[in-house]
Amino acid sequence: MSTITNDSKVFSLLGHKPSLFVLFFTEMWERFSYYGMRALFVLFLTSQIIDGGWAWSNEDALKLYGWYTGLVYLTPIFGGFIADKFLGYRKAVALGALFMTLGHISMAVETPVFLYVGLACLIIGNGLFKPNLTSIVSGLYDKNEEKKDGAYTIYYMGVNAGAFLGIMLCGYIGEKVSWSFGFGLAGIFMLLGMLQFWFGRSIFEKVGLSPKEKLELDDIDDAIEDTVEEVVDEVKVSSKVQKDRYIVVAILAFFTIFFWAAFEQAGGSMTIFASKYTNRILVGDSATIFKVVDAIITLVPLVIITWVLYKLFVQTFRKISLSNSILGFSFAIIWTIVVWKLYREFNADTTEVPASWFGILNSLFIISFAPLFSKLWESKYNPSAAVKFGLGLILLGFGFALLAFGAITIPKGAETAAVSMVWLILAYLFHTIGELFLSPVGLSYVSKLVSPKLIGLMFGVWYLAIFIGNCSAGQLGGMIDKITSEYSLSTFFLIFTIVPVAAGGIMIILNPLLKKLMHGVR
Repeated sequence: MSTITNDSKVFSLLGHKPSLFVLFFTEMWERFSYYGMRALFVLFLTSQIIDGGWAWSNEDALKLYGWYTGLVYLTPIFGGFIADKFLGYRKAVALGALFMTLGHISMAVETPVFLYVGLACLIIGNGLFKPNLTSIVSGLYDKNEEKKDGAYTIYYMGVNAGAFLGIMLCGYIGEKVSWSFGFGLAGIFMLLGMLQFWFGRSIFEKVGLSPKEKLELDDIDDAIEDTVEEVVDEVKVSSKVQKDRYIVVAILAFFTIFFWAAFEQAGGSMTIFASKYTNRILVGDSATIFKVVDAIITLVPLVIITWVLYKLFVQTFRKISLSNSILGFSFAIIWTIVVWKLYREFNADTTEVPASWFGILNSLFIISFAPLFSKLWESKYNPSAAVKFGLGLILLGFGFALLAFGAITIPKGAETAAVSMVWLILAYLFHTIGELFLSPVGLSYVSKLVSPKLIGLMFGVWYLAIFIGNCSAGQLGGMIDKITSEYSLSTFFLIFTIVPVAAGGIMIILNPLLKKLMHGVR
């Protein structure tokens, strides 16, 4: 156990442990690489050969995209098991990061064989990385439960900061310079993230060690205490109550499939809509306004994150100097690319907004609205689980309704168009609000509703539902050409309006039943 008892020393960085921010930046670089690659994936596959792409059909590209984004939610089930039984969280995270680095490097080669090798490495690596870095965060705060919600909020900001920067920079370089450079940039930061994590691991106390290492260091009193707590839980909850709660988890997991099947169109059919059907050429005042707005939303988050980096350096440089040096080098690269990008754009006569740029809106809106939702969940106006899920689905459907309306003037079978980008921006806004109603609270409800002994299994069930949703997104998105040629693009988006809204309505209707089955859990 730690010998430091003074809270001001333990929670010395913005009210939290400095070790949390090492994990913050590790997760940030992983999300940078994941979302940076995802932003380019479908665009690269469907772009014409003359533009450096492979000229795949939309259907084939979106099906592969769906399998990839689905499988990255399936492998964490196995990655968590491997870490628990053999490697420990630290080694699993480092090994996962290494696999993902190799995956991004493989994709940068741009051959069919290396494409599939790269995707396989990314899927395996994500399975080892994703659940286990989160587990280290949890372990750091096991004896400070009152601070855990705040810690996860900071960690979640790292997720979105990485997604924001990755989509913006990898997307820009991939579309404007070279697809290989875009994929390669994702690999570079995955490698730097791995090194920063590994050389900073000494700051994680004894959290994340392998079972053998942990056995040697474990405090026997802690083990007894954990056992007692598990027994008490089992005594408090009858088998009938627990069975009812499992039914609730199953229902929530089932409806989350509909959410992700529609939401994950962001990297698929919505990216195609941005590329082929949206007016992205700006001139005159419109171009100037966009350049200024783009500069502001790029620089402000980066300045804030750099300030956090500085605070981390002040607290930890003597203890993990190599880790901090690698992190500082990473940010030097980021700032160089950002300054180059802004200089290049401000000196261009016309502005062509990258199709991948719209993907940053999700992260931007989450960063903007998440604090408000956090306050709402802590207030007396906090809705029940079913209502949250229902509203999340309905808002998602409304976002697609806006796209359907924006596409209403596009003729049947049209392969290109120039719809105002306003419709995409509004769609991302409502999709993000819908996500905040549903996604962050899903795992929270699983942890509240299931027995501690089966929590790992039920998290696996939850990720299985997301896997099905993501795979479905690829299959459904792949129908865009067929539906557009036979009916219209507007009809295609109406499908993603009607289904989520109907599912959301059913969830709200089920609210009284689900509240009863939850037996007091909120």
